[in-house]
Amino acid sequence: MPAPPKVILITGASSGLGKAIGLRLAKAGHNVLGTSRQPQLGEGHGAFPLVAMDVTSDDSVNAAIAEVIQRTGRLDVVINNAGLGIQGPAEDITPELAARLLDTNLLGAHRVCRAALPQMRAQGGGLIINVTSVAGNFGLPYRSFYSASKAALERYTEALSTEVARFGIHALTVQPGEFNTNIAAARLKPDVISEANKPGYEKAMAILGGSMHYSRDPDELAQVVEKVINARRPKATYIVAQGVQRLSIVLKKVLPGRMFERMVRKHYE
Repeated sequence: MPAPPKVILITGASSGLGKAIGLRLAKAGHNVLGTSRQPQLGEGHGAFPLVAMDVTSDDSVNAAIAEVIQRTGRLDVVINNAGLGIQGPAEDITPELAARLLDTNLLGAHRVCRAALPQMRAQGGGLIINVTSVAGNFGLPYRSFYSASKAALERYTEALSTEVARFGIHALTVQPGEFNTNIAAARLKPDVISEANKPGYEKAMAILGGSMHYSRDPDELAQVVEKVINARRPKATYIVAQGVQRLSIVLKKVLPGRMFERMVRKHYE
């Protein structure tokens, strides 16, 4: 039986996966609010309102959460979807560029959780869904800090889940594979790719750019999120990937480490 309508906040909901999740949940009758750094530039879907939020700013996050609670009186579900991609040889990623990514992908989710948890505690329960990635299961070449940020968010959520369970709050992760969104166009990149790393980097990016996984409909992920919200006892992690991506997660667990690395290198050669 579907869960009763809930107040749901989705970060990074003006486009891509966040928008797809919001559209499906709004259609199901939930009170959905999305966030965007520039809500006035949203894609005009009109199915749910957008609230201004910059997840890299404490003040912005706190103000947005306060606005949602003021509008609705509660906050049942938070979906931390806002995030950045990054590409480039690890050697060429400056600490400043890496910090920018981590500030969004890891600390951004943390800021939202910190702001939402007091309300969830006061109302006796809630659900936090942190959108990570299958990339958090292994280090993808030339996307080292993306893998690192998603792996960190996985471990953060695992710890948070134990801490908040006694308040009736569930925290979990959803790991999407590649979907048809604009994340590739918006990836952070170093200003300069070193000559030594350029051949391997360019070949890997050509392979990645031609990936068939990018054709998958974001609504596939939205359907899974809807099931999670309806679940009485949600799992700790939901993997939303097919083919070689899902298989790679299994192989990472069962193969010797160096053998798995050789398999990854062969894929990008």
